[in-house]
Amino acid sequence: MAVRALALSRQLQHSREALVMAREEERRRLRRDLHDGLGPVLTGVTFKADAAGNLIAADPEAARSLVAELRAETAGAINDIRRLVYDLRPPALDDLGLVGAIRQRAAHLQRDGVAIHVAAPAALPALPAAVEAAAFRIATEAMTNAVRHAGAGSIHVRLDAGTELRLRVSDDGVSPRDWRPGVGLSSMRERAAELGGSCTAGPGAGGGEVVAILPLGAS
Repeated sequence: MAVRALALSRQLQHSREALVMAREEERRRLRRDLHDGLGPVLTGVTFKADAAGNLIAADPEAARSLVAELRAETAGAINDIRRLVYDLRPPALDDLGLVGAIRQRAAHLQRDGVAIHVAAPAALPALPAAVEAAAFRIATEAMTNAVRHAGAGSIHVRLDAGTELRLRVSDDGVSPRDWRPGVGLSSMRERAAELGGSCTAGPGAGGGEVVAILPLGAS
């Protein structure tokens, strides 16, 4: 028992270290994107706005050309901001809730020959933000894999909540006998593990299946 307790303690410490490192890497990525990406773009917009202002009277045509460039660069900056916001937390979660956000994503993934069905209770309990985000990311990854890699024609997403949130994504796609987990599955497992939950995936009786269990006490 003492040896097992020591091993569990070490595993917990390693998990905490991995979580801290992941957060710091994410902060580093955000800082780099803001500093190296948006920073120079917005600085260039300021300079061009000044130049366009100076040319309005002397050379209206050149001023109009600069304004067109400003519009294009500003649109690019807005897209970058939206990407950063989405990486932090998908806006659809706040606008539509978890079930609505998954249904919206399912609608985007549906195409000819592919049907995605989302089933959930009429009302889910209030979920911690971290649980919502993890469930959405896992569901999105599972649906995307089923559509793009398994050749699924029918995908079923099921959400249930009690003392924990249970997410199940099953499909009728082809699962090779030598199926091996990839980067996507590792990401799903990490998201669940960060909250003290679990995520399993692999070939099932009728295709592929992903099951994630997320404790609702996570914050």
